[in-house]
Amino acid sequence: MNGILFNYLLNGYLKTLLKVVLFFYCFGVILNLFEEIEFFKNQNISIFTPLILTLIYIPGMIIKLLPFIIFLSSLKFLMDIRNNRDLLSMKIFGFSNLKVFLLMALTSFVLGWLILFIFTPITSSMAKYYEKTKSNYSKDIDHLVTFNKNGLWIKESLDDGQRIISADNDIPKWLSNVIIYNLDRDFSLKEKIYAKKAYIEKNQWILKDVQIITINNGLTKNNILDTKNIYSIYTHEKIISLYKKIETMSFLELIINYENLINRGYNKIFLKQNLHSMLSMPFFLFIMTALACILMMNTLKKTKNMKIVLIGLITCVLIYYLKDLSLALGQTNRIPLLSASWAPILIIFLFSMIGLLQINEK
Repeated sequence: MNGILFNYLLNGYLKTLLKVVLFFYCFGVILNLFEEIEFFKNQNISIFTPLILTLIYIPGMIIKLLPFIIFLSSLKFLMDIRNNRDLLSMKIFGFSNLKVFLLMALTSFVLGWLILFIFTPITSSMAKYYEKTKSNYSKDIDHLVTFNKNGLWIKESLDDGQRIISADNDIPKWLSNVIIYNLDRDFSLKEKIYAKKAYIEKNQWILKDVQIITINNGLTKNNILDTKNIYSIYTHEKIISLYKKIETMSFLELIINYENLINRGYNKIFLKQNLHSMLSMPFFLFIMTALACILMMNTLKKTKNMKIVLIGLITCVLIYYLKDLSLALGQTNRIPLLSASWAPILIIFLFSMIGLLQINEK
């Protein structure tokens, strides 16, 4: 009998999860397709290009939303078996609330690891193809940012020429050892600026300890300033966003090529953040399943369905902002990055354990 109940629960849970994933995928395709069509509206391309890009972009978004998809799937499955009295029948045959929870939570936990090792390499390749294709049609192709072992390099197009910037990105919102080359439209050097530091939180960069070498008709002129302001289309947040896209890196790539990525100029802070975010995902799925079980197994009354769904949606929003706040504190060095990645999970885990003890007694 236990084997039959086990198969019933496992198959039912996986089918519900698949239906919810397909719903989110279709909904995501509809929303993102309009955005892609808007992006390509002035390009002479087939309608299949935005459609294909949308189809390969959404799986990465599904993985990012997976904790909340697992939560909603668990909630839906438990609501179904509670409303059709199967949950009550299982209790009669000795299948307790704790056994139902463990089966679902462990399934979510194993799915998390399978996704990290099997699906993230596929979705990261799809995300790279998406980014590469979009960049070929981007209007900002003259504005480039790259990272290598020599530091940060930026190319900007100006009204009267080009600007090339090299610097070290040592601490958030600051660049050090900044060198700026201002070129005319013929790509001849007309000005070279040295700065020990540059504050880049806003578009108006503030350079500190500045030396300016101006070149005019073969003559050079030196000028030393304490500070100098320059305008750039790039801010700290925009630069960081270019290389912290977690969906373009797979779990295996982060583990195997971690040191190589650092040597290529990737920021160590965000590599660690991405790695721990991925490592924590199976545990996050386990805990989100636990929260769904706590909400649905506290009562067998069908009349409380809408109330529970509403509480569940509010819970999702609160957890999302808690996780986002924790990562923001880690990125700004307010708390250790390791704590920022795992603290929300530990907090939710402690809360869940209290709720699981209560539902096990029912």
